[in-house]
Amino acid sequence: MGFLTGKKILVMGVANNRSIAWGCAQAMAKQGAEIIYTYQNDRLKKFISKLVDDEDHLIECDVSSDQSIDDAFELVEKRFGKIDGIVHAIAFAKKEELGGSILNSTRAGFSQALDVSAYSLLAVAKAGAKILNNPASIVTLTYMGSERALPNYNTMGIAKAALESGMRYLARDLGKGEVRVNAISAGAMRTLAVSGIKGHADLLKESQSETVDGVNVTQTEVGNVCAFLMSDLASGITGDVIYVDKGVHLR
Repeated sequence: MGFLTGKKILVMGVANNRSIAWGCAQAMAKQGAEIIYTYQNDRLKKFISKLVDDEDHLIECDVSSDQSIDDAFELVEKRFGKIDGIVHAIAFAKKEELGGSILNSTRAGFSQALDVSAYSLLAVAKAGAKILNNPASIVTLTYMGSERALPNYNTMGIAKAALESGMRYLARDLGKGEVRVNAISAGAMRTLAVSGIKGHADLLKESQSETVDGVNVTQTEVGNVCAFLMSDLASGITGDVIYVDKGVHLR
């Protein structure tokens, strides 16, 4: 029996088997959790359906729509009752926003990135709080570009800074109901999200050179920390950004 046995956790943001969200889901399942997944649309459902056999555990949710979020959580409650945690691993910015100068950012692109990547955490927490057990945990994923001006990360870096700030305010307000909220700042690794950044190969190479052991962090290592934060073992941790990057943030 693992330390998440009996817990039901919603994972939002699995795109394929290389997603950090998938690593989180696998680590939590290994510790005994029952995992429920969301997908944005039918196109993405095809990918996640290759990983998850039971379609009852797949819930459609487009986080750019409040109605879609409300419908998704109503369906989760109908099928599974109360849940014990939410992993928010959702971010998006147009490719044009992830290269060159921040001066090239557009109003529409900036707004979309902030909406999907940062505001969605608040919207998900608002809907999710209605069906969360007490205690419960919410974990979101961020990156060091929230606090450093990394090449090409641009608008997404600003969105991640907003995400982290929102996480802290949620931790304050949801803590009264024994819901903890934290963020994992994961090191660079080969994911679909990273591939959208101009010069991503150089980013991965530089990140690897700055780890303490010369090896980039893995999906499994990030997933294990997520599993810990979802568990009662982390009952004293809330409102924090936990770095899982093998020391890259120390440089």
